[in-house]
Amino acid sequence: MVNFAGMRRYEDSYKQKGLRRQLVDSIRQKGITDENVLTAINNIPRHYFLDTAFEGIAYEDRAFPIGEGQTISQPYTVAYQSQLLELKPFEKVLEIGTGSAYQACVLAELKVNVFTIERQKRLFDLIKQFPFKSKYPTIRFFYGDGYEGLPTYAPFDKVLVTAAAPQIPEKLLQQLKIGGKMVIPVGGQEVQRMLRITKISDTEYDQEMFDNFSFVPMLAGKKS
Repeated sequence: MVNFAGMRRYEDSYKQKGLRRQLVDSIRQKGITDENVLTAINNIPRHYFLDTAFEGIAYEDRAFPIGEGQTISQPYTVAYQSQLLELKPFEKVLEIGTGSAYQACVLAELKVNVFTIERQKRLFDLIKQFPFKSKYPTIRFFYGDGYEGLPTYAPFDKVLVTAAAPQIPEKLLQQLKIGGKMVIPVGGQEVQRMLRITKISDTEYDQEMFDNFSFVPMLAGKKS
């Protein structure tokens, strides 16, 4: 597991910046066209979010374990979901599944206000000690049940779910603004279909289906 509170020095070398540019080029070639999203990926040192053992391969386009059965998502997946959200500056975005906080920081780079929930207390406590998050005062971190969302702070312009849901959580739909969008992977344990749901009214939704992905499962409740 990443130990953010340790004696680690956070440095971003020319080599790491070069590897990051190569990563951005590779996800552009895979079909990501939103230049704001690509710039955000390029601006964030992904190796900061990983254990030092992974630093040498931090800019490979793949997921890595971060402890508690969770992963830091593949950069292409982060870019894909971010692009589907069609974010505008200053929007309120609810993220379900903070994990390493990499996706939350990508969202914050896109100049939105992020409300992110983590159900794993150990991960939540580690993120609180992560120095890099201080660069993004527009991120608010919560320990809680993602299925419940954050009704106190609703409604949200966008909702992003970064874990595999067996079905679309009704309470998250209720917390979405009319005209707002939710991006969520839905399906079984092995493969899920990425969906984008637009709230037309309190009772009507438009659903779009995109590519297949594989996420860790979205679990109910909180884990201490």
